[in-house]
Amino acid sequence: MRTTTAYFATALAIAVFAVAVPGSEPLVWTVNSRAEVLRGDARGVSIDQDGAITVAPRVTEIFKTGESYIWSSAADAAGNIYLGTGGQGKIFRVDAAGKGTLFADLPDMNVSALAIGRGGELYAATLPDGKVYRIDAAGKPEVYFDPGQKYIWALAAGSDGLYVATGDGGKLYKVRSAGAAADVSLVFDSSETHIISLALGTKGELYAGTDPGGLVIRFGPDGKAFGVLDSPLREIHEVIAAADGSVYALALGESVSVAKATDGAASAATEQKPVTVDKPNPLNPEPAPKSRYDLSSARSAVYRVAPDSGNVEILWSSGSVAGFSLTETRGGVLIGTSDKGRIYRIGNDARETLIAQTGAAQLSTLSSVRGVLMAGSSNQGSLYRIAAEPPAEGTYDSAVLDSRGSSAWGRIWSTSSGNVSLQTRSGNSERPDETWSNWSQAISDPKGGPVASPKARYLQWRAVLKGDARLSEVNIAFVTANIAPEVLSLSVLPVNVGLAANPAVQIDPNIETAGMDPVLFGLPNQPVPPRRLFQKGAISLQWTAEDRNGDKLVFDVYYREASESQFKLLQADLRDAFYVVDGLSFADGRYVFKVTARDAPSNPAPAVMSGERVTDVISIDNSPPVVTPIGNPAVTGDKVRLVFDASDAGSYITRAEYSINGGEWRVVYPDDGISDSPRERYTVDVNGLAPGEYSVTLRVFDANANPGLGRLSFKK
Repeated sequence: MRTTTAYFATALAIAVFAVAVPGSEPLVWTVNSRAEVLRGDARGVSIDQDGAITVAPRVTEIFKTGESYIWSSAADAAGNIYLGTGGQGKIFRVDAAGKGTLFADLPDMNVSALAIGRGGELYAATLPDGKVYRIDAAGKPEVYFDPGQKYIWALAAGSDGLYVATGDGGKLYKVRSAGAAADVSLVFDSSETHIISLALGTKGELYAGTDPGGLVIRFGPDGKAFGVLDSPLREIHEVIAAADGSVYALALGESVSVAKATDGAASAATEQKPVTVDKPNPLNPEPAPKSRYDLSSARSAVYRVAPDSGNVEILWSSGSVAGFSLTETRGGVLIGTSDKGRIYRIGNDARETLIAQTGAAQLSTLSSVRGVLMAGSSNQGSLYRIAAEPPAEGTYDSAVLDSRGSSAWGRIWSTSSGNVSLQTRSGNSERPDETWSNWSQAISDPKGGPVASPKARYLQWRAVLKGDARLSEVNIAFVTANIAPEVLSLSVLPVNVGLAANPAVQIDPNIETAGMDPVLFGLPNQPVPPRRLFQKGAISLQWTAEDRNGDKLVFDVYYREASESQFKLLQADLRDAFYVVDGLSFADGRYVFKVTARDAPSNPAPAVMSGERVTDVISIDNSPPVVTPIGNPAVTGDKVRLVFDASDAGSYITRAEYSINGGEWRVVYPDDGISDSPRERYTVDVNGLAPGEYSVTLRVFDANANPGLGRLSFKK
């Protein structure tokens, strides 16, 4: 990410900043923006909309199914939660005490949906064989309904029947009794390929989410279908009908359900890369945050359809995080994701809070059991309890800082309240491993103290919070070992093409006197490219250079003859990335030029480093070609033939032209057809001349644009 400097406190996240001063001063890694704090690992801590970290509800893994995926879940009145798994068609029951057992083993591969009937009976749907089973209290299954469809995606137990959502045909059924015929039970045959999700409303209405059209359809008590939402995202993965009449929908940009049913693959979390610290550039600022209503690159989004008005709002969207489960909470919803198994609260005011991190690859189900939140995961299939009471402490591990070189760490300090302690560790591998240093001793004073970790390229910090502690910002100062600048390219313009600096932008001298970077005031940190002009004998050098520390550079230009071994200084301490060599001041010959970049303006003399690049051999040829008339003009009638020899000692002939009596110049080719040799012969034929005296001048040019002239006069 691009980074800028700040010493103001917003809320926590690794919006990485750097002080706007010369490279000899330290950079400061400031963590105070929410987007970046989510790149770290939160264990037992919550991260609010502003990025502030507090202690979160306790997360406990209470049961491991031993299966790869939990597809579905349902809770009964006794506090039991049933888990439908993928791979072998098993259903597990976990009681209120957290004890789990195998409850039923179905003959199909995946238990895609579960529902508790009005009488407490358990219904289970399967795929890819597409059947609904009713399971008695002893765990014995019997086929309750066979729609003849490949996929059954969702079940909802209504007051007078069981709703069954299917694919590939996109049909909705209402089954009133065991063994009911599919054609009798069909209530809606959609134009969609799949009906993925179902939810029953408080007034007897039913809501259905589809794929691939991304529709939410409401069915009134009379069975009439009416569309309430059309998302540009493909799949409506979950639908919730809230107690206040709101309808929430979780939309996905891809057909995740179908893909999972086909190959069983869970969506992988995006790999996190280390953060870096760069000096600020207001001329190239961070791109503006995208509106949550911009779904052009969204992986998932949460919608709310308001009661009464039917107004549709997008409460949340993400281009990097995929949501897979949804449940209602007061004033909003909870969403389970593939982002480190995190659970976010999305309020009706569109404020987003990370409330728990399980570490699972994907949270495929969320449900409330007697007021306690339960989360089912995939890869591997486990059940987590998210308790209301917080743990004794929570821990946050930051993203890894890449300082781009071996660095000495300065001071660490924070903006916090309550019991917060900070630790650091460092290493030279991108990911922390056994080669990293141990965590340092904890620092509890917000005023901070020295970072005790050894010099290294990478650094990570940890915060431990207890009770009602709150952490809003962390700062770490560091100085990276000086890295030699590089001259990335060195080019030579054609001879006689000179360069001149364009007028520089005027900088208020008070800015640099104050030790501040002009870039902070919107002044360009890149020089204005020079303009080109004709300059006889000019040999113009242009180069590009960079310094990984961001140091200011000066340049020295050297030269030597091609046959020599030692360079001689031509010009020192250039600030511009170009130099014009006055070729007329050099004797004809073959030369090599060298440009050296030094970071002297930003470092004390003992620490200055340099990089260099040399040109290929360059010929300096200030001597013009010699043009010699050969013999006398041969006059035949009104035709005249003149012959010239041209030679050049320093390079070769490139073109020739002739003029009669000082008239316009006309191109002439050498006798061998191509002007490309140190010696050429030119034959000039002139026709149609009237009697009189004539003078023909031949002008030739060498590779360095030096002209040479010769003349023959005759009388006709």
